[in-house]
Amino acid sequence: MKFIAPKINESVVSLVRRFGYAPLGSEGDEFSCARVLGDSRGGYPRFHLFVKQGDNGSLIFNLHLDQKKPSYKGVSAHSGEYKGEVIEKEKQRIMSII
Repeated sequence: MKFIAPKINESVVSLVRRFGYAPLGSEGDEFSCARVLGDSRGGYPRFHLFVKQGDNGSLIFNLHLDQKKPSYKGVSAHSGEYKGEVIEKEKQRIMSII
């Protein structure tokens, strides 16, 4: 699910940490981070969030829920959810923090 937030005066790393996300690094012009649900020891399911800066300084978010890690080494495919009630609630939670 993609959504946009207005420009803020805070680093992306600091912001995503306030959301409860752990930074994973950069992939191109996007910053990647994740938040594991519950007390899962395997790291899944987790919310996976990509953040990049828009032309006007706004933040563009791309959020999905990874249900499990990729099945095969070197393959990025996973069992992910990109819409639905759980994703919408997480979007609202993030926007309320901003």
